[in-house]
Amino acid sequence: MKILEPITVGGILFKNRIMFPPLTTGYEDKDGSITSQSRAFYTRLAKGGVGYIVLGDVAPIRSFAPTPKLFEDSQIESFRLLADSIHLYGAKLGIQIFHPEYDCEALNTLFDNGKMEQVRTRLHHDMQFFVNEVTEESLLKIIEKMCDCAIRAEKAGVDVIQIHGDRLVGALCSTKMNSRTDKFGGSLENRTRFALLLVDALKKAVPNMILEYKFPVVTPERGKGGIDEVDAPQFAKWLEEAGIDMLHVAQANHTGNLADTIPPMGVQPYCFFVDIAGVVKNAVSIPVSAVGRIIDPEMAEGVLESGKADMIGLGRALLADPDWINKTVAGKACDIRRCISCNRGCTDNIQNRAFVACVLNAENGFEETRSVTPALVNKKVIIIGGGPAGLEAARVAAKKGHNVTLFEKENRLGGQLNIADVPPRKREMYRAVQDLVRAVEVEGVSIKLGQTATIQNIIDLSPDAVIVAVGASSFTPTLSGVEGQNVCDAWKILSGEQKVQGRVAVIGGGLVGCETAEYLAEQGCKVTLIEMEDTIADGVSSTVLPTLLENYRTYGVEVFTGHTVKSIKVDELICENKENDEVRIACDYVVLAIGARPTKFDISELTKNNIEVVKVGDCSEVADISHAIKTGYDAANAL
Repeated sequence: MKILEPITVGGILFKNRIMFPPLTTGYEDKDGSITSQSRAFYTRLAKGGVGYIVLGDVAPIRSFAPTPKLFEDSQIESFRLLADSIHLYGAKLGIQIFHPEYDCEALNTLFDNGKMEQVRTRLHHDMQFFVNEVTEESLLKIIEKMCDCAIRAEKAGVDVIQIHGDRLVGALCSTKMNSRTDKFGGSLENRTRFALLLVDALKKAVPNMILEYKFPVVTPERGKGGIDEVDAPQFAKWLEEAGIDMLHVAQANHTGNLADTIPPMGVQPYCFFVDIAGVVKNAVSIPVSAVGRIIDPEMAEGVLESGKADMIGLGRALLADPDWINKTVAGKACDIRRCISCNRGCTDNIQNRAFVACVLNAENGFEETRSVTPALVNKKVIIIGGGPAGLEAARVAAKKGHNVTLFEKENRLGGQLNIADVPPRKREMYRAVQDLVRAVEVEGVSIKLGQTATIQNIIDLSPDAVIVAVGASSFTPTLSGVEGQNVCDAWKILSGEQKVQGRVAVIGGGLVGCETAEYLAEQGCKVTLIEMEDTIADGVSSTVLPTLLENYRTYGVEVFTGHTVKSIKVDELICENKENDEVRIACDYVVLAIGARPTKFDISELTKNNIEVVKVGDCSEVADISHAIKTGYDAANAL
C-alpha cells in the first residue's frame, strides 16, 4: 500500500506516509515542559507504527495557552527525552511553533501582579485587535523568539520545525482579520510578509532541519485566520521558493467553533479537505499532507492514489487506535478501532481544560497506567450484558487469557449504542458497535445472544468472576397524566418501538432530549422542548451544538427553559415558569427524556458463593460511553 511506503522530505527518509498532526493534548507540565504522561502518549503512537509525529502548539514564550512550551534552555531535556523515545521506533518528531494572537508579555505582567480582571479584558481585546496593533518591532522580536525555540528543538534532537500558519501568523495572512495599512497589511505580498520573513529567519537559524508549514486555508464557507482559497496556490509557491520542505494543508479556524477544523460526525463529509490539498499540491513540487475525517486505511490509500496528497494526517483516528498502522501492515485493517468523530474525549476535553482521552480507547491519556497485562491465573469469567461496557470488559478479559462467556438478553449486541446512532448525523456511532463486536469475536469470547443470565445459570457455570454490565433504563417521573396513551419514551422513539406525529412536546433538554427533539423535527413533527434548568444541551459536544441549534431554527423547534412540567393532559402540558406563572403548551404527544436509572441486579447470591463480582457501565453509575468503556476495561484488567 502506498500509505506504508517511505517518503523523502528535505533529504530525510520517513518510514511511511502516516503523520500524527499537531493537536493540543493537555498532557504537558504547567511550564510547558514535556511530562512523562506526554512522553508515554507520543511513544505509544510511535510504537504503533506512525512515521511522523508533530507536537502541536509549541510556544516560544511563556503564555496562558495550555500547550507545550520551549522558551528556555531548562526545557530542552524534556523534549530530548521525548525525541529519543520516539526515535527508538523509527518515527520522526516535529514541533509546531506558534505564537498566539495576543501580547503575551503584557498579559504575563498583569497576571504576575494579580490583576486578573485586567488580564481577561486585555485578552478579549487582543484576540480581536492584536494582529492590527502589534508593532513591526514586536513582530521582529517574535521571529527572534521563534528562532530561539527552533534552536532549542534542534539541540533536543527534534527532526522537523513546523510553522503554525494559523494563530498570529494566519491572522496576519488573513483578509478577514488583517486591516493593517503598513507593509504587513493590504496586498497578498504584505499580508504574507511576516510568514515569509519567519521562514527565511528559520532557514538561517536551523539550516539543517526540515521546515514544514501548516497551511490553513480560508474557504468561502468557513475559517478566518489563514490564506484565502483563491490565493493558496500563489502563497504555496512563495513558501516553496523560500525554502519550505513540506506543506500541511488544513481548514483555517479562528471562528470560535472547533467544528470548522475538527468536524464531528455528520457535519462534514469524509476527506472533506482533500480536494483543496490537491489544488495546493498542483502548485508546488514539495510534498503535501492532507488531513480531515480520514478514518480507515482504504480512505487514506484512496487519497494518495488520487495524487492529491503525499502524506496523510490522522489525528482522532490514532487516538482511537494507536495501532492503526501496525494492524494495516499486518493485513488486519478490519481489526482497527475506528474513530466515530464524536469529539467528546478529544476536542471537548481540551475546551474544558481537561486532557485528551478518547471515549473509545481507555488507554488514551493513561498510557503510563493502563495496558492489558496477561493474567497470572486464567479464570472463567462471565459477562452479563452486551452493551459497550460489557463488550469492552469481555474483550479485555479474553485478551488477558481468561475464558470468557458473555450473556445478552436481546438478540443483538451494542446496548444503547443501537439507539444512539438514530438521531441526525449520528449514524457513525454504529462503527463503535461493529468494532466492539469484532474485537470480542477476534478474542474468542463465547457469546450467548437472546439469553437472560440468571443467578442460577451463572452459578451452574462455576465462574471465578462475574462482571455485571446490565445498563440502565429510562426514567419515568411521577406526574399526573404520565400513564396516558399520548405519553411516549425517548428511547422507544429512537428504537422505532413507538411512533408520534403532529405536535410533540419533549420533556428534558439533556443530550437524549435534544437529539430526540431534532430527530422528530426532521421527521416533520412540530416540536417543543421543555427544560426546567436555564440552559439546554448539557452533554452535547460544543462542536455539535451550533449545528443542532441551527437545525432547531430551520425546523422551528421551540425551546422553553426554566419551565417545570406539572401535569400532562390529553392535548397539552401544564408547566410553571420561574415566575410561578402557569404556562400551557399544546401538543398531541409527549416524549419523556428525563434521564436514566441504573438497572438493578442482585449480586448477593453470587458473592455468597465466593464469586468475584463487579458492576460496570450504567448499572454502576449512569454516565456516558467513555465511562462504560473505562469501567469495563479496568474491571476486566484487574482480574
